Amino acid sequence: MGTDTDGKRSKASPKPGTAALTPAALRRETERVDRELIRLLNERAQLGSEAMRAEAGQHPLAETSGSESAEAAPPVDGPGLEALLQKVAEWNEGPLADAALASIYRELASGWRALSRKVSVAFLGPAYTYSHMATLYGFGESVEAVPVGSISAVFEEVNGGQSNFGVVPVENSTDGRIADTLDMFTRLRVRICGEIPLRIHHSLLGSGPRSGITEVQSKPQAISQCRNWLARHLPTARLVEVASSVTAAQTARQRPEVAAIAGVQAAAHYGLDVLAENIEDNASNVTRFFIIGEESAARTGNDKTSVMFEVPHKPGALADAMNIFKRAKLNLTWIESFPIARPEGGYMFFIELDGHEVDTRVARAIKALAKKSIRLEVLGSYPRAEPVG
Repeated sequence: MGTDTDGKRSKASPKPGTAALTPAALRRETERVDRELIRLLNERAQLGSEAMRAEAGQHPLAETSGSESAEAAPPVDGPGLEALLQKVAEWNEGPLADAALASIYRELASGWRALSRKVSVAFLGPAYTYSHMATLYGFGESVEAVPVGSISAVFEEVNGGQSNFGVVPVENSTDGRIADTLDMFTRLRVRICGEIPLRIHHSLLGSGPRSGITEVQSKPQAISQCRNWLARHLPTARLVEVASSVTAAQTARQRPEVAAIAGVQAAAHYGLDVLAENIEDNASNVTRFFIIGEESAARTGNDKTSVMFEVPHKPGALADAMNIFKRAKLNLTWIESFPIARPEGGYMFFIELDGHEVDTRVARAIKALAKKSIRLEVLGSYPRAEPVG
């Protein structure tokens, strides 16, 4: 395995000699490989299922000693799959892209998870919204995906034990934080155990020709993220905000003069034409979702930790708190302030930093922060994930 001219790893060439085979011989060779692949996939699923059963009842953090040198093997379940996908990318010699293999492994993990236990995942519905797509990327098709009507309902499902996990949006690269999600962290006790950065690609969907579109519907965030494109290409169309992109798609199916902004998956499900693809103004548009559950994920060595805290409302209190991480040489990757809904006011601060809560430096910094805080909660530690979609 070599490198290309840009210094990146190059993928291996196909197996030598296959190009010389006749079509009939190629079909026979393909069938042989398919049979072997099916056998190996089932063997891998069985091993994954047995590993999950062996780890049942163990706290995700129990395998670590608390030192930064400890390398715990994360469970190959749910959010812990990210560590395995990192290894898959390292082992891959091509010609398949890393992303293609990651998709295969996500579905395989979903299958072996189903062999061990039934897993339910709550998300902001209905089906074929971006929250649903994030759920499928995070957990695959072999889970019980539970659509609920609000972000607060996702938290309640997990907190009350009705669902094993929940998927909630936390921030968008265009529109910023998701206030409802931050608010629920202040109200209910759950743990962040994974993240899913989902690339958001909006499409214009309809049942009639684009030339006949007089109205465009979608949820407010989707319309906001496509305003420039709409102003250039559909300047006279009326923009109507609705509850979800799926609601818009359902209307577009019934009314040919209405177009919906939604994902291409919704087009296939609702029998709509894709009138234009990738109409988002920001080509790097990403919405980050948190996976919430009962416990943090195990340490992988490539982790992040989220903390929520409140400091006294006086000069220098926040600066003193932030200086703790500077002294500990810990990188902060995210910070948000959120007003507290109470008569005396105040703010809750959300931060994310590199490292796992069991890492010595992280644990010491959090302990020091607790001494300066009125309220502090470690929301969870989880593997760093790359954008998908």
